[in-house]
Amino acid sequence: MPKVNEEHFAARRRQILDAAAACFAREGFHRTSMQDIVQESGISAGLIYRYFTGKDDMIAAIVAEWHERRTLMLGDDPAAGYLAVLRGVGDPAAAAELRLAVQVWAETVRSPRIRDLARDNVDRPRALAAAALDGVVPDPDALARVLIAIYQGLVVQTLWDDTVDHAAFARAVAALLAPLGLDPAQPGRDGDEQEQRGER
Repeated sequence: MPKVNEEHFAARRRQILDAAAACFAREGFHRTSMQDIVQESGISAGLIYRYFTGKDDMIAAIVAEWHERRTLMLGDDPAAGYLAVLRGVGDPAAAAELRLAVQVWAETVRSPRIRDLARDNVDRPRALAAAALDGVVPDPDALARVLIAIYQGLVVQTLWDDTVDHAAFARAVAALLAPLGLDPAQPGRDGDEQEQRGER
């Protein structure tokens, strides 16, 4: 496929996925119709179906993108990357994605395909965390699951409670990790401390 066609394909696909994600986050997965996505995207239904077979296909593509982004955020230092992910939950720009994430989790009960994708989204970072904890704790996989549960719980708390202090939450988790010999400190933490002291 010529490069210009690849770029056009990618741009159209991005346009559809962004529209679908906005609709799903706003109205919920089951209340969103394909016509809603057509209107949100400004692309005809016939053209959308050339890119995706339906809503499940769009959700699968969105979840796959989450995998890639989370893996990049964890980077070479899983402890620092994990704390960055926790702080990122409080970013107002992430609010729609959080709402969509919880809906995807609920959808895993109905759809084996979505469940498998969501499991992969958990299993890969869990494996990274377990590898980092190997030799540090007796059961690294169990602790990795606890850390993932902390993240999932924070997502739900953030949607329920506008008063969650995500910087403080991340510092508390860092304090839990510190006795294990991990070094979760990263540059953004100094800024958080300055903000608490009123320096900015």
